[in-house]
Amino acid sequence: MKICFIGGGNMGTALIGGLLAQGQTPESVAVVEPLGAVRERLAARFGIACHADCGEAAAAVDVIVLAVKPQILRDAAAMLRPLLGNQLVISIAAGIRIADLSRWLGGYRHLVRSMPNLPALIGQGISGLCALPEVTAEEKRQAEAVLAAVGDTIWVADDALMDAITAVSGSGPAYVFYFIESLQRGAEKLGFSTNEARKLALATFRGAALLASQTPEPVAVLRAQVTSKGGTTEAALAQMEHSGIMDEIVGAVEAAAVRGREIGNEMGGDPPATR
Repeated sequence: MKICFIGGGNMGTALIGGLLAQGQTPESVAVVEPLGAVRERLAARFGIACHADCGEAAAAVDVIVLAVKPQILRDAAAMLRPLLGNQLVISIAAGIRIADLSRWLGGYRHLVRSMPNLPALIGQGISGLCALPEVTAEEKRQAEAVLAAVGDTIWVADDALMDAITAVSGSGPAYVFYFIESLQRGAEKLGFSTNEARKLALATFRGAALLASQTPEPVAVLRAQVTSKGGTTEAALAQMEHSGIMDEIVGAVEAAAVRGREIGNEMGGDPPATR
């Protein structure tokens, strides 16, 4: 499988590194990146071909990964449009709906939209994927192979659900960091140094998440196992329930999904025609 990345930023770099670590050869990967310093860095790190513009780099591959910022995806699509034949195109640009990208590419239909998240940078991410009906089973396998290089994957049948993916797992690391930050602050208020509080908060969260991922028990059951009647955990959870923290978190996720739909509406349109 020959792959060309349009954009060599953090997420593109993570995907390239993950693919090479899983056996993809440097000769089968190319990057189109306008910044010379970034091209030099990628070539030195991975030994891959780096180009300043699309040209033959995108025309002679099986898979094209659009790893550019959503604000410039329309321009990238305009450059790519005349080079498309039978390649699978994967977009990881947040907020851009698959129908809008298809329109920008002149009605091209071999498209997969994906939403990876920040832990992909260390190979521990999860990516949502959605394909147009014309995408074949083999192309879905190729798309999954690309995104699985940096973590788990989940397919959704409706592109509208990608806003929910963004709200839960795309934005989700920020929610986790916020909780860790709060736990660390609580430890500091109880007398621990910043380093000690950070160590306690991170180890607690990491261990609890690993335990939850390695047992079939629902997380509510695990929570109950820690909560002794009349104990310290019960007191803490009672305070959280009184504050309505769970409802607030659910509401925050819903707000993120609403904002995702709004961004899709704002960014997915075409500019007004000029006379």
